[in-house]
Amino acid sequence: MTTARTPGHGPLSGVRVVELAGIGPGPFAAMLLADLGADVVRVDRPGGPGLGIDPACDVTNRNKRSVVVDLKAAGGPEQVLDLVARADILVEGYRPGVAERLGVGPEACRARNPRLVYGRMTGWGQDGPLAQRAGHDIAYIAPTGILGMIGRPDEPPSVPANLLGDYAGGSLYLVVGVLAALHHARATGTGQVVDAAIVDGTAHLSAMIHGMLAAGGWQDRRGANLLDGGCPYYGTYETADGRYMAVGALEPQFYAEFLTVLGIEGRAAARKDIARWDELREEVAARFKSRTRDEWTAVFDGTDACVAPVLSLREAPHHPHLAARGTFTDHGGITQPAPAPRF
Repeated sequence: MTTARTPGHGPLSGVRVVELAGIGPGPFAAMLLADLGADVVRVDRPGGPGLGIDPACDVTNRNKRSVVVDLKAAGGPEQVLDLVARADILVEGYRPGVAERLGVGPEACRARNPRLVYGRMTGWGQDGPLAQRAGHDIAYIAPTGILGMIGRPDEPPSVPANLLGDYAGGSLYLVVGVLAALHHARATGTGQVVDAAIVDGTAHLSAMIHGMLAAGGWQDRRGANLLDGGCPYYGTYETADGRYMAVGALEPQFYAEFLTVLGIEGRAAARKDIARWDELREEVAARFKSRTRDEWTAVFDGTDACVAPVLSLREAPHHPHLAARGTFTDHGGITQPAPAPRF
């Protein structure tokens, strides 16, 4: 594992961002902008955020400066508008209408800075029947059809932490939106309001699946498809020590190598024969149960069988490839993912 200094420059060097502090996808989006070199000033409310994590351990605060402003006090909104006057991007994650009531909505900010990109991060979006409803990641991804895709067919849907909704469907789409709007603002002199809703972004992530569904290549139920655990050569298997290996041997050449290394070459014809998938899964499962995770990792090392060990959060930084790339870093006494992507 490597130790990296906080980057002092990056492709967004010179871009100024005002973050109205919140929880979840807004702070992560602002962290990503900061990781890429933007100068991010986080506007904290008195008393801190609603969740009780120690700020010293909150990795999403990295590479940011902060100031405490009471937006409900006299002069509070003006302090934020002074920051906005010199900023390129503002990020907020309030319910629709709250920023306007506090005096720091898009119109008030635009009056101070017509070039400002105003990024709005919500679960339901700025309009629609549920726009004012409270929620968290799991409630946002449930109506999109995505949560129902994840897990075994005979069990309740599995919960993918808050990675799929908050961060993939939320933060990353907000960042794409504000950077596109920043490009437009620099070309035209006019800023835009970016309405980034977790429901929209999460639904958008399923574009390929909807195409497969329309083409008859995807069944509208979990655990029955090529990429959702229904396929015996795309999934996870328990090893002798109660750990797991992940298999993704989709293409014919990778599947063939997978069978060879696993020692079941006679199962080549089962790849396309769905009627034989259950017996193939049972044989693969039995083979993996015969050795430990680390033993299988060594067996598959150097092959193109598309097999990898399933590691825990504490194990991941020590994986040889991730360690060589410095995918994780130690900073401020905390092991954490290094900024990505790289330039």
